[in-house]
Amino acid sequence: MDSLISSLKRSFTRLFVLIPVLVSLSISPLSVSALYPSDPSSVEALDDSLHGQDLQNTEYVKYDLSGKDLGEANFTGAYFSVSSLKNSDLTGANMTNVIAYATRFDNANLTNVNLTGAELLKSVFDGVTIDGADFTDAVLDRSQQKKLCEVATGNTADSLGCSTRGAGYVPATKGQGFNPGT
Repeated sequence: MDSLISSLKRSFTRLFVLIPVLVSLSISPLSVSALYPSDPSSVEALDDSLHGQDLQNTEYVKYDLSGKDLGEANFTGAYFSVSSLKNSDLTGANMTNVIAYATRFDNANLTNVNLTGAELLKSVFDGVTIDGADFTDAVLDRSQQKKLCEVATGNTADSLGCSTRGAGYVPATKGQGFNPGT
């Protein structure tokens, strides 16, 4: 009888420890108004137009935002990874300090987009419109920079460094601080 009571006590103790854990795992977050990429249904719930929305510091991992109206949206500090913005209209969007790794911008409209300080490595910009876009201090693959420079004009070309892209690596020589033997 004592062993039965002891066994029941251990079972109830385990149950009382397990109940709060199960309850905390089943409670969903109270605030779900933000776009949260780990929920695949949130992509389907997106409106076709996110025009002018404040989307600062949001994350888009494997999101398909193709054809969306994202014009004048504020994406400051947002993170895109392996996402698609093909055929999207980003006219006038603020994408300052965005990280867009391996993101497709094919045929997107980037007119007057601010990409200052953006990290755009492994991203593709085939057929984009970049009139008035600002790429100051943006980091992108050399091959993509060359493609963008082919269509860039004015301040956009300057912000991409198109006039200096041919300089490449120039080793130091005598008289420029190079002193190999001394």
